[in-house]
Formats: sequence, C-alpha cells, structure tokens
Amino acid sequence: MTIETGKGKGTEMALTGGRDSSRRGLLLGGASLSATAFLGACATPIRQPAVPRDLTKRATVLGLPNERFFYLTDVVEINAEFEAAAARQGGRLGARGGPQPVSNFLAISGGGENGAFGAGLLNGWSETGRRPVFDLVTGVSTGALTAPFAYLGPEYDPQLRSVYTDITLSDVAISRGLISGALADAFADTTPLLATITKYLDEKMLAGIAAAYDAGRVLLIGTTNLDAQKPVVWNIGAIAKSGHPRAAELIRKVLLASAAIPGAFPPVMIDVTVDGEPHQEMHVDGGAFAQAFLYPPALGELRRARRQRGERVREVNAWIIRNARLDPDWAVVQRRTFGVASRAISTMIYVSGFNDVLRLYMRSQADGLDFNLAFIGSDFDMQPPAPFDQTFMRALFDYGLAQGRRGGGWVKRPPIASIDPQAPV
Repeated sequence: MTIETGKGKGTEMALTGGRDSSRRGLLLGGASLSATAFLGACATPIRQPAVPRDLTKRATVLGLPNERFFYLTDVVEINAEFEAAAARQGGRLGARGGPQPVSNFLAISGGGENGAFGAGLLNGWSETGRRPVFDLVTGVSTGALTAPFAYLGPEYDPQLRSVYTDITLSDVAISRGLISGALADAFADTTPLLATITKYLDEKMLAGIAAAYDAGRVLLIGTTNLDAQKPVVWNIGAIAKSGHPRAAELIRKVLLASAAIPGAFPPVMIDVTVDGEPHQEMHVDGGAFAQAFLYPPALGELRRARRQRGERVREVNAWIIRNARLDPDWAVVQRRTFGVASRAISTMIYVSGFNDVLRLYMRSQADGLDFNLAFIGSDFDMQPPAPFDQTFMRALFDYGLAQGRRGGGWVKRPPIASIDPQAPV
C-alpha cells in the first residue's frame, strides 16, 4: 500500500527526508520523546521461529490445500484453482458444445489514498449499468482493500465510497515517533487500520465472498513473504468458504499485510504450522513485488498452447485500475543526502508501477486478452496537504466517479509513443 501523493511518491520518501513534510510528521514525528518512552522502546520486537528455507512450501495457516499460492512457482496449483472455478461456473471449455461466455478480470493496483480514484471509478461505472461481473479480482495494497467490494459488485458501492471518502488518518495509523519507531518494527502503528478493515469485513461480507466463490469466481490478494522473499497470493474466496473459525481473522490480517508499507507500517506476523510445529511468517505490502497482477505468466503459456493446438479458449477482458498517474513528477532535487535518496526511491516506485502496467499490457497481447487501462490523468493536479486528507480523497473520488460515468476512460494501450506487442514479456 505505497502511500503516494497525487504524482505517485511513496511513503518511503517520507522515511528518507523527502519534501512532503506532512508525511514526515506522520512517520517521523515526535522527535521530542520522554526518557520513559525511549527506554520502553528499547525492547526488540520478538517473533516465533521463521519457517526454514526448505519447508516453506509445507507451511499452512488454516490447513486448507488451496488457501494461498506462491505466485511464481505454484503454476499447477493455481491452474487447478482456475479450472475448478470454471467448473463451478457451469462447464469447462467445450463441455456444452457452444461458445463460452466472455470472462472479465479486474486488477486493482496500490496507491494509498489514491485508491479513492478506483473507488470512484467503480461507483460511476455501476451507474452506467454496464459494469460487468468480474470472474477474477486481484488486489495489492490499497487495491487489496478495494478488491473485496469490487468482487461483490455494485451492492457494496456505498461501503466502498465510505471507505475512501469518510476515512481520516486516525482511521489508518498512529505515529510512534522517531526513536520509538526506529527501535520497533515500523514508524507507525496500524491498529486503527485493522479496526477499519474489521468494521467493513463483517460476517455478512464474509458470506457474500463465500457465495461468489461458490459461483465460480476468484478473489486473490497479494502480499510479500519477507522471510522467503516470495510473492504470495491468498485465495480469499476459498478461505471464506472454508467455514474455519479463524477464516475472518486471517482475511483481515491478509488485507492488513498487503497494506503494510515496509518501515512505515508494521509487518503482519502470520502464524503457520509445519508438520504440526508452530512458526511465524513475516508479511508486508504485496507492492514490494508488483503493484498489480492478474495471473502467473505460466498460465498464459498454457492458454497460448491451447490456442496453438486449435482448442477453444474463453475470451477475456482484462481491466486494470492504476491508482496513480503514469506521467512522471518533475521536481528540482535538493543536493543533500536525504533529498537525493528520497527522490531515487520515489523514482523506483514510480518506474516499478509503470513497468507493471507495461508487463500487464504485453502479457495481455501475448495471451489474447482484451486490455483496458484506467489511471489518474494529468488533468487532476490537486496535491494532498496531509496523508489521507478527506478533501483530497473526496476530490479524487469525484474525479474517478465522473470518469466512471463516462464509461471509465479506458484506454487500449498504455499512453506511450512506441510499444511493440511482439516484444518479449
């Protein structure tokens, strides 16, 4: 959940002394601490043993065989999940002899308070009556917080609107201060964000997610396992459907983990077992690997192989919501250590997100998907005066709402002068 300004700068910038003083106030404030607070912060955060390298694959949280997947390696397992979902939808490829309905996949990117854009766009799109039912919804960071609402459809638009127009900084994080934060595991405490997630992800919403899973639809949320240094996608529908007494707790922790900006927000420790022995995994923002995703490249290879064999494959519309801009943010960089470092980090975050859009476009072209992209345009030039400022978020929500009412403002290719669809991906 990279917290970004209107031009896409991350919270990491605040951690390294960027020009956004309001963000530094959130994450690095409280430099004048009492001796008691300082001494209390000296205790190093503890954790249970990490999962050994060679046992990573065998770790489980609830004991469900399909509760999560390692995005880059669990190709067989993820493909089986998609196959099972298609079967639940009412027949596999060719089972009925006729053409299969068009599938709609939605990927929602990170972007912090910029998530108000995607929330507004989805609300406006619903008003047109042309918003499809999504067979697959994926989310990272703020996109992870939006994804369950998008997955459940227009019925949850009012709640999605509330999340991004009624929320304030106090609903997200509490500053720990400079020294306490440096000696703890993050500069802010996200207990308020967990409470906000819990408020919305109640038993009714859990039941709705389970019902959508029964109908053959898939909801995937991305986190990063720091111990294993691997991206993980959580099968939220399967977890909700399981009926496990800790299902709701796990889903809330996954959403919190996907929004856990390393250094700024605490990592989320997830209890797992390996052969009956307790361990803990450390999970943070899925954006550490990718700010948006649809499915592993290997699944696209399977789809292409079927097409080459002359087999029918379902038509797929890929919808990508980038909760950020695509144009760079020009600035005069101070010739100081913090200024240079913060600018370099914000540049890496910007380029990472930009490259994710290119990757999804190239993959869609190679796999025969109809690509559609929405993003914050340069015509929205308002800057947030403080993190999670309501005035800014409501203005950005209204901007997305207007775009959605006009049909979404979708473009068929990233706005770059020269793109070669045949380039390697």
